[in-house]
Amino acid sequence: MAVAIVLLIIVIVSVLLSFFSPWQFTEIASNWGNIDNTVILTFWICGVVFALIGVFMVYTTWKFRYRKEARADYEPENPRLEWWLTVITTIGVVAMLAPGLIVWNDFVNAPDDAQEVEVLSRQWQWAYRFPGEDGKFGTVHVDNITSDNPFGMNKSDPNGDDDVLITADTVHLAVDQPYKVWLRSNDVLHDFWVPEFRAKMDSVPGMVTYFWFTPTRIQEKPYEVLCAELCGQNHFQMRGWVKVDTREDHQTWLAGQQTWAQMQAGIVPKVYGPLAQRGRDFAETTGCLACHSLDGTAMIGPTWLDVWGTERALADGTTVTVDEAYVIESIRNPNSQVVEGFAAAMVPYDESTVSDADIEALIELLKEEVSAAAEAPTEAAP
Repeated sequence: MAVAIVLLIIVIVSVLLSFFSPWQFTEIASNWGNIDNTVILTFWICGVVFALIGVFMVYTTWKFRYRKEARADYEPENPRLEWWLTVITTIGVVAMLAPGLIVWNDFVNAPDDAQEVEVLSRQWQWAYRFPGEDGKFGTVHVDNITSDNPFGMNKSDPNGDDDVLITADTVHLAVDQPYKVWLRSNDVLHDFWVPEFRAKMDSVPGMVTYFWFTPTRIQEKPYEVLCAELCGQNHFQMRGWVKVDTREDHQTWLAGQQTWAQMQAGIVPKVYGPLAQRGRDFAETTGCLACHSLDGTAMIGPTWLDVWGTERALADGTTVTVDEAYVIESIRNPNSQVVEGFAAAMVPYDESTVSDADIEALIELLKEEVSAAAEAPTEAAP
């Protein structure tokens, strides 16, 4: 009797957890609502079957509990029961598989207007490649991969010269633009997955896989990229970010990225120290660089180019030195020191949004920007 009670409690608790669980789907941010629908359908079918089997076990455990006077009947076959079980099981399996096959057919057939992007995976980071103005990817081969050719580009293929190479951990995509994603792996099995996009696919060594999706929602915080396959010791650290922009902002970002031709010519992105790189990533992922440029370009807010240690004229007629105290005050209480010629448009950020560690990284970024400018050659090498 005690066993039947325990089984009944397990069934009841499981059903209640299904409805009141704190773990729910993230808000969807792509076109793949049908994937959610197939998961929910499978969940309901499996849940109902689980509950029915559980209740049946409770019933049989109670009904056929040990009793001294009870006698068992030998009944090796029950054709009627077997037919019912076969029919019901078949209907359940078809109900689960058919919607998934329909969605899968759509999943691997990208629309004609899909833009291509390649995701290169390696232990333990992601890299990305966009076709250039010609709309064609250059050919690649694993034998070509070196420290100065991380994508394995074929140097004799002119179609690859304008390919845009992204080695940072953040990639930008345009909202409402379908993307056909090609996946390659440099080493072991990986899986590219953004939970809010629902869609994911294995990246398999020695072959090229693909899928497609359309980002449908812009949010301030970028979407996190995860590896959904156990790929080695630092699998848990294999993360990146996808920032969804308007189409205009995406084109602006893409135009500022490095091409394969520029990489071969030695025109490489600025290299930061670990702390400054964290500041650079933070500034990009939180939207700081949407208002402040690093190259002197006029934007909504003052540029950060060569600003560290300089004197800034403020709107109230005073001046201030750009140092640690100024940066902290500009983030925590930005409207107290508005730079001359700019509006008081920035909102204050408390520690829950921008931590002290984040500010420290931003300060290091400003310092290294000045150092890099001071060390840069005044004339390009021949």
